Amino acid sequence: MDCKRCLLFSLVGLSSIITLASAVNNRPIIGVLSQTTSGHFTQFGRAYIAASYVKYLESAGARVVPILVHQPDEYYKKMFNSLNGVLFPGGGQSDLLKSGYGKAGRLFYEMSIKSLDAKEDYFPVWGTCLGMELLSMLTANKDLLKDTDGAPVSLPLLFEKDFQKSKMYSAAPESIINTLKTENVTLNHHHLSLTPTNFSKNAALTGFYRVLSTSLDIKGVEFISSLEAYKYPIYGVQFHPEKNCFEWKDDNIDHSQDAVKVTQYFADFIVSEARKSNHAFKTEAEANSFLIYQYTPVYISNVSSFEQAYFFNP
Repeated sequence: MDCKRCLLFSLVGLSSIITLASAVNNRPIIGVLSQTTSGHFTQFGRAYIAASYVKYLESAGARVVPILVHQPDEYYKKMFNSLNGVLFPGGGQSDLLKSGYGKAGRLFYEMSIKSLDAKEDYFPVWGTCLGMELLSMLTANKDLLKDTDGAPVSLPLLFEKDFQKSKMYSAAPESIINTLKTENVTLNHHHLSLTPTNFSKNAALTGFYRVLSTSLDIKGVEFISSLEAYKYPIYGVQFHPEKNCFEWKDDNIDHSQDAVKVTQYFADFIVSEARKSNHAFKTEAEANSFLIYQYTPVYISNVSSFEQAYFFNP
């Protein structure tokens, strides 16, 4: 091959690399869905987000925008078109589907699906604990959750066959998989969950999600601990990966080095999914006006299991 052809192939290769690199969004902004306050929290505001979710996403290189509840649909459409993904956090909401949290969650869930179907537009949705419970209800269009005794306890994962072919775990180092299999590093704090039996009986769920792992609650009841959609970038975990690094009040949370690495793995995965989305605010100034930096976290460990939280008055 002569020098000119060498140069041509080099330029073509370089062009491909540049094109590939430009497709990756290295300034991802992820929305975290707030939820209505109750009990002691009402003294601080009408809606909140635990600060651990914000720190969790920031630790993997994302910025965070709080998504307010009880807003018009136009607001949520704007957030969808401006953000690179959304996280449904854990918490407690009565009448979940009819709550402000549930209604906003449904809009993001539906927009993510429709957008990928219509124009291959990628928008990841992640549900943690209550967030995964909401995802199961949205897909099944009913409540199939069962009482479980998982509050609070750290547990290992029981992986399903071929789990490493999933998007969630395919890039996990063997050390992370071994930790998840053998150590009590996934903090559970829930009284309801989706069981394999209830999952398998619902065609909407089995056609939409693949189960990646289960866990056993304090009484030995098996529940689904992680799943992902077959086609869409929609993921759920029943446990709380953010707590290992950022919550300290509960003695059941594992703060070992292995547990911290697990937290970082899941944070990296969520943000790596968000990097595939090229949604954006119109300007950096507009983005700055919505970012979590506009708010100050409040110390609430004296009235809550959270160390800090952000409060809003939408």
